Amino acid sequence: MKVALIGASGFVGTAVLNELVQRGHQVTAIVRNPERVKEAENVTAVKANALDENEVANAVNGHDVVVNTYNPGWNNPNIYEESLQGEQAIQNGVKKAGVKRLFVVGGAGSLYVAPDTQLVDSPEFPGDWKAGALAARDYLNILKNEQELEWTFLSPAIEMHRGTAGVRRGTYRVGLENPVFDENGRSIISVEDMAMAIVDELENPQHIRQRFTVAY
Repeated sequence: MKVALIGASGFVGTAVLNELVQRGHQVTAIVRNPERVKEAENVTAVKANALDENEVANAVNGHDVVVNTYNPGWNNPNIYEESLQGEQAIQNGVKKAGVKRLFVVGGAGSLYVAPDTQLVDSPEFPGDWKAGALAARDYLNILKNEQELEWTFLSPAIEMHRGTAGVRRGTYRVGLENPVFDENGRSIISVEDMAMAIVDELENPQHIRQRFTVAY
């Protein structure tokens, strides 16, 4: 496939880029700083501002799918506003370009930990992460009204690490609205295995116009 990957130099984006490259897909890595993108035969780095829907449209034109891993930065004091602005600019830009498939990597905060309680609203949720999590939750509600695009929204496990236990397990389990917990009561996955789940979904769509989650 021809995949446009927004945020390809970030924590999640880098893992997704590696997975796509390993599987032989043609990737346009859309970033603010192209020099941060690792060089590979099937990767083209393109500079674009995710907050500008016209720049997004120009960058993603002609691709089979757009993967959105945009994050304005967890230390950004305006993370809530810029997250929503960027997500909607990307959504609009993808439509302007005529690309039908949009895959959004969101947050775990909107997963339901009780029948009427989402994780972000639970008292244990860390305050430092709350603004970004609320933005991801609010954008999911916006995306649910999108009828033109074939969108998919992924909520990662509650805990996500680089190389959990030092290995890429090559396995994961899937849920929809609730976290997936392991035998120790933890919802956890490595970013490498989440990237595998993302590319699996790109290659074999199972969650069109749906949110899903993955964990061990």
